Amino acid sequence: MTMPPGRWLMAISLLAGMLSSMPVRAQQVSSQPTTPSQPAPSMKDQMIGKWELSTTERSKTCVVTLAADAVPQGFRLELEPGCGKALPFTKEIVNWAIRGLDIVRLQDASGQSVIDLTEVESGIFEGQRAGEGIYLLQTLEAARASVRPMDQMIGDWAIVRGNGNTICRLTLTNTETSADGFDVYLKPRCDPAVENFAPAFWRLERGEILLMSRRGETWHFEADDNAQWRRVPDSANPMILLRQ
Repeated sequence: MTMPPGRWLMAISLLAGMLSSMPVRAQQVSSQPTTPSQPAPSMKDQMIGKWELSTTERSKTCVVTLAADAVPQGFRLELEPGCGKALPFTKEIVNWAIRGLDIVRLQDASGQSVIDLTEVESGIFEGQRAGEGIYLLQTLEAARASVRPMDQMIGDWAIVRGNGNTICRLTLTNTETSADGFDVYLKPRCDPAVENFAPAFWRLERGEILLMSRRGETWHFEADDNAQWRRVPDSANPMILLRQ
């Protein structure tokens, strides 16, 4: 069939219009803005702010502000007044740095380590000084919100079984010992299980009450939903530490 000349002209015009519109649409698509991917925060960026450096039971604390400003050997930091008295080794700390992949180093003016701390839980760093023990570094906000003041723990307590029977009474004191803890005194007529364990020291560590014997054994007590301190791991007939 022969197409009339008028229809040929109409078809050619329609095809030309379609072809001319294609580059315009392609240009519109390509001109849409793209959102660049954001790099993950570096460890250095995550450390900027106020932190609490403390003994494990938080009986001695020091507020440290880590800043991003570069100084010789590392980055600037500030120690609150009183840090040198609470933790004498902090008198040597001049700046801070990141070492390796995950070590936060508090260091002296020459870049030598005063204490190296590694993240052991989310937002909690741990470091050890020879002959002194373990120290914790955590954000100031988290430290003050999640850890109970040690003063609230001092006083008389009872160890009670799950059936409600009291098996021992004891006193937690604020008298420091050489074992990085505080004295514990048992009262007379304790259950043999407690007397054989013979707790002599206690301390707070990461939200737990630790009772420790002179033989190096440790009982851990965690706060439960009923505001009681339950020995962990749990058992069918648990031990519960109750304030008197």
